Order: sequence, then C-alpha cells, then structure tokens
Amino acid sequence: MNHRVVANGTPLDNRFDNVARLALRAGYEPTIFGYTDQGVDPRTTTSENDQRLSTYQEVLPGFDRILNLSEPYPPWLEHLKQNGFDLKGDYNKALSTEPDRHEDLSISTFLTNEFFSWLDKQDAEEPWFTHLSYLRPHPPYAAAGKWAKQYLPDEVDLPITASETRHPFHEVAMNHAGTAAPKTERGLREMRAQYYGMIGEVDHHMGRVFAKLRERGDWQNTLIIITADHGDQLGDHGLKEKLGFFDVSYHIIGIIRDPGNPQTHGETITEFTENVDIMPTIAEAIGEAVPLQCDGQPLTDFLCGKTPERWRTAATYEYDWRHIYIDDAENGAAKNWPRDRRLERQHLTVRRTRDAAYVQFGDGSWLAFDLALDPTWRTTFDEPERVLALAQEMLLWRSQHTERTLSGMLLQDGGVGRWPEGVAWRNKK
Repeated sequence: MNHRVVANGTPLDNRFDNVARLALRAGYEPTIFGYTDQGVDPRTTTSENDQRLSTYQEVLPGFDRILNLSEPYPPWLEHLKQNGFDLKGDYNKALSTEPDRHEDLSISTFLTNEFFSWLDKQDAEEPWFTHLSYLRPHPPYAAAGKWAKQYLPDEVDLPITASETRHPFHEVAMNHAGTAAPKTERGLREMRAQYYGMIGEVDHHMGRVFAKLRERGDWQNTLIIITADHGDQLGDHGLKEKLGFFDVSYHIIGIIRDPGNPQTHGETITEFTENVDIMPTIAEAIGEAVPLQCDGQPLTDFLCGKTPERWRTAATYEYDWRHIYIDDAENGAAKNWPRDRRLERQHLTVRRTRDAAYVQFGDGSWLAFDLALDPTWRTTFDEPERVLALAQEMLLWRSQHTERTLSGMLLQDGGVGRWPEGVAWRNKK
C-alpha cells in the first residue's frame, strides 16, 4: 500500500529505507545470494540506455550481490555445463529437468554451496549479514533428483475443490493457462508431490546451513529468519501458482531462531504476524531504531516470551494485476492518467480475521467468507452488519497505515515529535 511496488517491474522509490540500508547503518556489509526482484527508480538513472530500465531483477539498494541467480541463472547453467549438462542457456529447461539429474546439481544445492564457499573466507570474529534467496519451491513443478520421488503422487493429499458459485475474477483465473490447475486427479497429485519434494530439499539445505553455523561457532550468535514471498494454490480452488485472495497464497512459513532467547525455542505463535514485521524485528535485534516508515511491528516480545500490549487482530494483504494494462499505446491506461483510472481498479485487498475474510475489489465488488463455519473459503455471507464491520476494519487499517515519515513531526520550537532518519546535523549531537 505504501511502497507501491504493485508488480514485477514496478520501480521501487529510492526514497524508501530498507533492511540492507538498516544493516549498513549498524556496521554490517549486507550480502545476498540469489535475487530480490527489485526495479530501479528511473529518477536515479542517467541514460535511456541504462539496462536496469529493462529488468525487474535488480538488487535491493544496499545489498552486495555475491551470487547472481536472476533469470537466466547464468552461474548455475555454467555449473551444469561443466558437469556435462549443456542447456544452451535454456533456464526453463534447466529447472524442468531437475528430476533427471542428481540432487547435488540442483539450483538449491548450488546456492548453498556458493554461500559456504563465501562464508569459509570470512573472519570468524567479524559479523556478517546475509540473505539467502532460494528460488525453490517454485514452478516449474519439478523437484531435484531423489526429491522428485520423495513423495508419491498416490499418497499426497488432494486440493480443496472450487465452489460452484465464483467471483468473475476467480472464474477468469480458473480458465487462464498460467493459473488454472490441472484438470485431472493424476495431474493434481503429481504437481503436489513435486512441490512437496521441493520443500523437502530446501528443508534439507536449511539443515546444512545450521550445521555449518555450528561448525563455525556462529550458532549461538546468529539470528535466523526463514520466510517466503508467497505460497502456491497447488490446485486449491481450481488454481495453481500464487494469485487472488485465498489465503493459501499468502499464509506462508515464518520461523525465527533468536539465540538470545532459548526459553522460547520451539514455541508456536498463533497471533497474526506479517512479513512487514521482519524489518522492525531485525532493527531491534541489531540495536537500530525502527524506521518510521515501517508498517510492521517488532516480534521481539514474542521472542522473549511476552505478550505484546497491543497487537493486530487480523492480517491484511493485497493483490494487483495492473501490469496487464500498462503499455505504450496512445490510448493505454498508463498514458492517459489521471483521467483513466483503469489501473487503479485492477487490485483487491483482503482483511482476514480468525472467523471471517472480507475481500474488496477495485471495481467495487466484494466477497465475505465465513471461516468459522467453513475454513476452506467456500462459504460466503452477505449479512449487512457483519459485512459493514469488516469493511470498516479495512478502512480503518488503511487510514492507520498511510505514509508517515514526516507526519509525526511539527516544525515548532526547533522541531518536535518523531524525527525522520537522514537529518545529518542532528545525528552528530
């Protein structure tokens, strides 16, 4: 809602703070292995020939990318070539044929090994800050080596079937080649089995990373956060990949190991947390102030075994598909702004409480799901009082999460209130 990176390829406004810049302020040299899929702010470029204007696979400002695994994954493809598999730069083929090669040649193994090579060269006494960005699990649905056979199609669970009555957006997605789930039970089972295999492999590599940290003596002084950018429909509601409003695309893994609070290791938190909580949590862990821009809240109290005095009672997430309408045509929606608001209508927002979910579409339509009665998201309701309460919650959420970098300060008596980061002369006091 605030940074407005609404699609792959939407530029990231350079004025925003981020976790890498946070780490730099704390004295770290933040590194990344993989990719972050961030687009450059065009106002920071100096030439129309800047290659960053043609890709969204750039690095979040502040990170030093040690291993570039953006498409087409050139280092991995070269690694495969050196091991007898020349894919001629076809990265889709490289991924889809992972079951045909030993798991030691997988893209996940390659990333982990490259990280180890770098880590072995680091001074054991110096701090480090790293983002390991694993592509898997992710389409194509093809696990590596033995992991492709780890879960048998005949033994995996079947997805949630689609409801008979559907919102038009849902109907379109079910009939689009890129998002429609396989039509046969066998196809569904094979897709899910491969995805579970990919999860299993990354879980295996997490174990390797943990063992490496123990070997180096880093296990007891390294904060570990495991999360993801999205889930996968895996056939639920007749869909595959990530999209729409069902929480299977948004309810993602979230594991934190804080070595300073062993008393809470192994505990499960059932409160609503969101990925926007990660940056504030890291800020407090490394002794930096939580930036005013942050919409999330530190998870520090949970890590310490405390219950925060105030916490959210629902999760809120959004989905946007305006990229379909952005083009260079004279009559395109992007050209005719502000008169043409088609782009601003191609989105939805979800307010998900424990018992219900309210979905507001940009075209004015809406859905309300009774999750207490039916947690599979196939039972809707339209009682005015219940719908109004959820809609008001969403409106309140939006009003409380608008951009706030300067809104908590007044220019009086030399400046009072919440000072923003970046006032150089003030920081010298």
